[in-house]
Amino acid sequence: MIERVQASSERVRNILSIQSWVSYGHAGNASAVFPLQRLGFEVWAVHTVQFSNHTGYGQWRGQVLSTEHVAEVIEGIADRGVLHECDAVLSGYMGDANTAGAILNAVTRVREANPGALYCCDPVMGDVGRGVFVRPEIPEVMRERAVAAADIVTPNHFELELLTGREVRTLQDALQAATELRARIWAHGPRIVVVTSLVREDAPDDAIETLMLSGEGAWTVRTPLLPLDPPRNGTGDAVAALFLGHYLRSGNVPHSLENAVSALYNMLELTHRRGSREIQLIAAQDEYLQPSRRFAAQQVA
Repeated sequence: MIERVQASSERVRNILSIQSWVSYGHAGNASAVFPLQRLGFEVWAVHTVQFSNHTGYGQWRGQVLSTEHVAEVIEGIADRGVLHECDAVLSGYMGDANTAGAILNAVTRVREANPGALYCCDPVMGDVGRGVFVRPEIPEVMRERAVAAADIVTPNHFELELLTGREVRTLQDALQAATELRARIWAHGPRIVVVTSLVREDAPDDAIETLMLSGEGAWTVRTPLLPLDPPRNGTGDAVAALFLGHYLRSGNVPHSLENAVSALYNMLELTHRRGSREIQLIAAQDEYLQPSRRFAAQQVA
């Protein structure tokens, strides 16, 4: 069963991506835009911050852009009379809680112009080992506003726990938390939860998983755990974009999951082989359309 296929294949599809931007390396829009373009999408990128590099280095320069700036750029896009051609909105890191208002206003306007458009919310807040790395008010905004408006939500393991208040140690824990989160999602969409970087007690120590829950069921994709220390920034942004892109192309939930996770693993494996601190986003570009090594999605009860 295909839940929903967006847009006509006779035109180039468009995604409004509202995320952070780094000039050096890859995170936020600098991690999401290129894979989507490689998949054939036009991306209207709106930046919530402008940093020299991602914060994983511990030092960076730049600034969080104001809510007014974000809203003004979105308004300028709307002035072109093109919102009816927008097939999806993708959001990620919010430098300021007030930015959520500008993002959700954009989602509302896009849906009014194109009722078939999707909203994919990557609730960027923190990670295992780093804890919460956003402003203190952001988690509540994500829980109460952004998730409730989304069609697709892509938290990592840490963010799933933060959004639901549940400790996730086993597959059953993860399924229960994902089920609870899915119940909060906008009722008129496909209501998909994709949990990345899932590490659980009842799985092999040398593996990492991605769990997906939708109206069609639940699946996991397991890949080897690469010894990347420190963990590379931008991976969550990339996999959210890859899943959204493949889902818009095919409407097939497990196939989209397989493609996104397989492409991400192959890109990270290349990153590891090259010993790079930055993900090899450009060098791995052929993986986004046709992963060279595939990992199958396994349906779970």
